[in-house]
Amino acid sequence: MRININVTLLTLFLFAASLAATAADRLNVVFILADDLGWGEVGCYGQKKIPTPNIDRLAAEGMRFTQHYSGAPVCAPSRCVLMTGKHLGHAEVRGNFRAPKAFPQFTEGQYPLSEQAVTIAQLFQRAGYATGAMGKWGLGPVGSTGDPNRKGFDLFFGYNCQSIAHSFYPPHLWRNAEKITINAKPIPGHAKQPEGEVKLDDWIGETYAPKLMIAEAEKFIADNARKPFFLYLPFIEPHVSIHPPRGSVEQFPRDWDTEVYRGQNGYVPHPRPRAGYAAMINDLDSHVGRVMKALEKAGVADRTLIIFSSDNGATHEGRMDPRFHVGGADAKFFNSTAGLRAYKGSVYEGGLRVPTIARLPGRIRAGAVNDTPGYFADWFSTLCDAAGFKKPDGLDGVSLWPVLTGKQRTLKSRKPMIWVFPEYGGQVAVRIGNFKLVRQNLKTKTPGPWEVYDLSNDPGEKNDLAAKHAKLIAQTEELLCREVSENKVFDVPIPGVNTATR
Repeated sequence: MRININVTLLTLFLFAASLAATAADRLNVVFILADDLGWGEVGCYGQKKIPTPNIDRLAAEGMRFTQHYSGAPVCAPSRCVLMTGKHLGHAEVRGNFRAPKAFPQFTEGQYPLSEQAVTIAQLFQRAGYATGAMGKWGLGPVGSTGDPNRKGFDLFFGYNCQSIAHSFYPPHLWRNAEKITINAKPIPGHAKQPEGEVKLDDWIGETYAPKLMIAEAEKFIADNARKPFFLYLPFIEPHVSIHPPRGSVEQFPRDWDTEVYRGQNGYVPHPRPRAGYAAMINDLDSHVGRVMKALEKAGVADRTLIIFSSDNGATHEGRMDPRFHVGGADAKFFNSTAGLRAYKGSVYEGGLRVPTIARLPGRIRAGAVNDTPGYFADWFSTLCDAAGFKKPDGLDGVSLWPVLTGKQRTLKSRKPMIWVFPEYGGQVAVRIGNFKLVRQNLKTKTPGPWEVYDLSNDPGEKNDLAAKHAKLIAQTEELLCREVSENKVFDVPIPGVNTATR
């Protein structure tokens, strides 16, 4: 009897050990998402003034994409495309829309994902992964159908609402459904100081939210080192307000700043806006370094796929004072777009093309540079292939996994990439091969004509070839007729296209 009991115990032990080994062998995924980080704002993409050693290390140890695009030119819809794998012609959320306007029961947050929407986090959760998100959500208030806990995350810690994330010293953050006060005297995200000395300390609060969020990410990695995990880190840098701590600002030269920013283009004043903006990007880089160290300390760095990208392009121009971009940023001083046209809010390259890096030792070749065109809609399919999941129906993207792992130098075929964006006048863009087609001002009385650019020769979109490409324009309109579904909340009328998003 004792022998049988011992044999049974040994069998159970070996079974448990095999399960543990299987869990330890499964791929972890960490997706780091910067906020408004421009194409040229990190070292490995050409930045000369702001040091980004940790992001540069990711590129040196992984693959750097040179033609990767965000899901949209602003925050919420870009995150929707990333999370659901549906381009802006099919995505539920296609613009930045405050939830209280449509759902008065909520006091903060953005228009929510529906109950039917399936996120990549939900697939990881159903497969037994621990799932966590630390940073800025923007896809539905706490308690709504878009609540991160209802969209696949065991643990959410950070800002639910994009507007509150304009302050780095907010009144509260969320831990799942619990509102946690972190500043009894919060610093507003928007203010002006037309006169008097602008003092840095007047715009610094007691508790710096990014410090809490990166610490929570490190804890999540340590707590889940023995099981597979999916960790989504939508950090808030370098989205204005310019709010970094004094120590971060003082790392940068005083002679950079010849003008004080007084809040005239929105957000809060800053005595050294160029140094402050650089400090935010440098702090973002330090977050990446801390994540990498946490993975190494937990012993899981070599079996963790790290992806780094940005939700859209660099901060756009200001309306009131041409010396500054929104929030006091200076995109020209930092060459933030590295020659690409336009900024955040635009479907030209500067609003959509984003720095994107993937690292996985032993699977992704170190130091690789790849020019395969891709965008956020592709990551759902890519992560399914990476983790061995069956893909759900209805995804718009294509898997980049064969490219990442070196099985293909580039994709054998590439679906057209589509952006249908109702804001900033109403815009649409389609990339077919090397050609990019753009229409502007679709929600005005004078919609613009189709523009056509050959990105292989003209990445700055300076030479409009529309007069030579009538057939390509007709092909694009036929494509949009098939690929743009009705959406009454985010309407974009597209002349020449029978179906408009409503």
